[in-house]
Amino acid sequence: MKNFFKRAAVFVGTAAMSLLAITGYYSKTLPDSISTSGEVALNTFFSVTATEVSDKSAEKANCTLSLFGTVPIKDITAAYGQRPYLVPCGQPFGIRLITDGVLVVDLQSLSAFDGEMVCPASRCGIHIGDIVTSVDGQSVTSNDDIARIVEECGGEPVTVTLKRDDEIKTLTLTPELTGGKYRAGMWVRDSSAGIGTLTFYDNQTGGFGGLGHPICDRDTRQPLPLSDGNTGEVEITGTVKSVSGAPGELVGKFVSSNAVGVLTANTQSGVFGRYFSCPSKNEAIPLAYKQEVKTGRAYIYTTLSGEEPEMYEIKINTIDLSENAEHSMVVEITDSKLLETAGGIVQGMSGSPIIQDGRLVGAVTHVFTDEPTKGYAIFAQTMYETLSQSLD
Repeated sequence: MKNFFKRAAVFVGTAAMSLLAITGYYSKTLPDSISTSGEVALNTFFSVTATEVSDKSAEKANCTLSLFGTVPIKDITAAYGQRPYLVPCGQPFGIRLITDGVLVVDLQSLSAFDGEMVCPASRCGIHIGDIVTSVDGQSVTSNDDIARIVEECGGEPVTVTLKRDDEIKTLTLTPELTGGKYRAGMWVRDSSAGIGTLTFYDNQTGGFGGLGHPICDRDTRQPLPLSDGNTGEVEITGTVKSVSGAPGELVGKFVSSNAVGVLTANTQSGVFGRYFSCPSKNEAIPLAYKQEVKTGRAYIYTTLSGEEPEMYEIKINTIDLSENAEHSMVVEITDSKLLETAGGIVQGMSGSPIIQDGRLVGAVTHVFTDEPTKGYAIFAQTMYETLSQSLD
């Protein structure tokens, strides 16, 4: 009998420790707030339920997540509203972006009058990745603007206003005379153009979301600050196949110089704006809230040739619902046709919408360099919420 009670005590203790471990894990990995159009449901390995909210007419309500319906995990906020319907796209689109200010991409040492090599920009505290918005009180949008203002100063110090990590700084730059001209010793970038994949279109607002990640400078990897921009029609003319260690890419061209939409935001969640008319023939489908996404079979729309997308099968391997997740999902290409043609995910495929159970759940964002059949994806809900903010 003693052995029985000992074994029972060990079993109860082990079960209690397991419950603590599971609830601790879910407390960290489940979100603190969710959006829903009705019942709060989460796709988790162990059963996690939420307390019933009596007044669903309220925009927000507090509820408690519980393991197996009995063990409390944590309190969360549930936002109630009508589920959006969005048109999944998948066709390529061209992006022309003009920056808000100019991005410093290189600092150059110059030969001063005494033969010493100096960099005026670096000397005054300018860093690569800074966004210069004005010089000597004048707005700048190009290298030519900076060169002209610095030359006109005749060697006198000028103020430089810039943004760094959301902080505004004002520095004093003293140009150097070299080669018969006064120079600042910095190179900047003022625009960008490229090809990506359109994720969705909202019939209600005319808004769109694409890429699932920001447009970044190719040298600094910093997001480009958007001042103005538009979208254009693109035709995919070829595909460079991905192999381990060398991601491939979609090769395409702008069909014309005419704009078919405008850009309003370049964010960590993608690029957003408005199209002049619906860019896709697909029907609108419901948006999946992030807690409704599950591992397993799904599909993407993407374009490997021409202008019209096709549907390909993929698998969602992992999902991260935590508030500070760097990536929402890991996805894997399983479609034999897509693997044969592209070798997996290729550059330019970013933004390809992911469909699961008839709902828009996310978009492909990145390829794994050493394993191009796999990559990261972002929740469609995150992109939709960012679009809504950008159009306010």
